Amino acid sequence: MNSRERILGRVRRALADVSADEAPITRDYLREHGQRTVAETVDLLAENLADYRAVVHRCTDDELPDVLMRLLAERGTRSVLVPPELPPHWLKAVDATRVHDRAVSTPHELDRVDSVVTGCAVAIAETGTIVLDGSPDQGRRRITLVPDHHICVVRVPGQVVSSVPQGLERLDPARPLTWISGPSATSDIELDRVEGVHGPRTLEVILVTEDRPRDQGRIEST
Repeated sequence: MNSRERILGRVRRALADVSADEAPITRDYLREHGQRTVAETVDLLAENLADYRAVVHRCTDDELPDVLMRLLAERGTRSVLVPPELPPHWLKAVDATRVHDRAVSTPHELDRVDSVVTGCAVAIAETGTIVLDGSPDQGRRRITLVPDHHICVVRVPGQVVSSVPQGLERLDPARPLTWISGPSATSDIELDRVEGVHGPRTLEVILVTEDRPRDQGRIEST
């Protein structure tokens, strides 16, 4: 018997005479830290995304095609990876080759793609986290892990929540969830930061509102 088996055995013996009804799980933690308006929650999301070195843009739905065209052109994108049900009008102004998400695509083929554009499942303001769940406007997990540049579109305020507990209520745990807080990064024992190790080196997030946003500038980390 190894250490793991001994520990699990002790847990089972300790719980042998306890039914599920006698051991309720308490969830008395805070669901949200502080009181914020919708606008303040979106501002907090933008601030925390930027703190994680994501580049944040704001626009209306009508302006989104032009914003995507500009961002991809500024990066010199010649090919863009497209999930199966990305809204067609998003990329209507983009002059780049569409590469469709296919099961037969190899990691080497995906690595040759310049950029990927996706939607998201939910965005969490308090942690600056974007969550993808593999829905048709997001595609499979690997298409956002291999290309070096990821643009993620977040619908405001419908897809924005304040806290992780609120975000979890919207997610299906049976789906392939990818939690993203800024571009991929790691650091060694001397805290030298290296980006793009196990995901995109550059993450850009577009907060899209139905009405004209209060501030159309972008928030960038320094």
